[in-house]
Amino acid sequence: MDQPAINELHPRRRAAVAFIYITVVLDMLAFGIVIPVLPHLIEQLAGGGIANAAWWVGVFGTVFAIVQFACSPIQGALSDRFGRRPVILISNAGLAIDFVVLALAPTLWLLFVARVILGVTAASFTTANAYIADITPKEKRAAAYGILGSAFGLGFIIGPGLGGLLGHVDLRLPFWVAAGLAACNFTYGLFVLPESLPKERRTARFELHSAHPLGSLKLLRRYPLVLGLAVVMFVVYLAHYVLQTTFVLYADYRYGWGPQAVGYVLMLVGGCDGLVQAFLTRRLAPKLGERRLLLGGMLCGIGAFLVMGLADSGFVFLLGIPLMALWGLSQPPMQSIMTHQVDPHEQGRLQGAISSLASFAGIFGPFLFAQVFSISISPSSPIHLPGLAFVLSAVLLAIGSVIAWRITRHTVDLATAEAVPLPTELSSVVPVPPPVTPTEPSEHSP
Repeated sequence: MDQPAINELHPRRRAAVAFIYITVVLDMLAFGIVIPVLPHLIEQLAGGGIANAAWWVGVFGTVFAIVQFACSPIQGALSDRFGRRPVILISNAGLAIDFVVLALAPTLWLLFVARVILGVTAASFTTANAYIADITPKEKRAAAYGILGSAFGLGFIIGPGLGGLLGHVDLRLPFWVAAGLAACNFTYGLFVLPESLPKERRTARFELHSAHPLGSLKLLRRYPLVLGLAVVMFVVYLAHYVLQTTFVLYADYRYGWGPQAVGYVLMLVGGCDGLVQAFLTRRLAPKLGERRLLLGGMLCGIGAFLVMGLADSGFVFLLGIPLMALWGLSQPPMQSIMTHQVDPHEQGRLQGAISSLASFAGIFGPFLFAQVFSISISPSSPIHLPGLAFVLSAVLLAIGSVIAWRITRHTVDLATAEAVPLPTELSSVVPVPPPVTPTEPSEHSP
């Protein structure tokens, strides 16, 4: 973690950020461990070679996203009503049980069912984002989300490399280790993690009509700036699915990388991403402003996908990894700008809606990129370009960059305290907060 960034917070808030940081690290370790082996396990159970495995990986990813699309808003609304802590604990317990089922699954269909259950229980990331919004002043949220992003990076530094080594021994072993990590995370949270949302700041009741996916997206419609950035975030999530869906099989097909090599590459990805999130976001946000940081990160993402998709050797592919890490600079300021516009008691619903966008992208992304990859390596394909799916992601990010540039032209940048007047059509509906001065937390703050 970036210690100076943490030290800027009140001691009680600093402790709470440390708690949620470790929670995310352990969760990412659990997920990262299985990344290098899950596609190969699917290939083993499905049979039929890499092309057939790619089709099934796409199906698994799409169904997982549909389940998360339905459940994430409910989890966010539940955290607004009952607090963040119980949602995180239930999620971690569910993850531990689900990884055990994945480790034991003897057939493809049982593996499929376990993946569905995983989509229901994977809630802690959504709630962790709401937790950060609860305890962090508005002008410091970009830095706080950068710190949280470094937790993702740290999990990916260790997780995939460890998963590759364990998968080299046995394809099922990483799932057992992931189950143990999730169980440790549950135990840690049970005894240590404090609640971040006091009772007087919670919603009065749980409303199912606003917790379903389409109902949660109505929240975004009330805030035009948030709605515009939500579209950008959807495009970002959609482009990102090329990595989750095709990278393992693409690396095997084009560069001959097995689970162990893929694990090492993902360790490098996590290391670069962790360094960027921990050290650059906090330092660049006050200097460049959240808008410039967002747009610069998007341009780096475009470059990264083009390098990876067109690389004819593994070494050239690796050159795209630093650019991929710099792409991560775009997401903390995007998240921060969105939280500035939403009331404190609706932060959980906002994060649930954002997670729904990610899941909605996942409904199309895995199948889309799996099919593009499968077609691009087919002998009957008119264009033999195995990296075509990565090139498609670069095009999607280019579209998202244009939208982000237009929607954020008139915003208040709290990271630099640089105020720009809103246009008339937005000034009546988008709240413009004054420059924020750090204050001591209330007696209810964690």
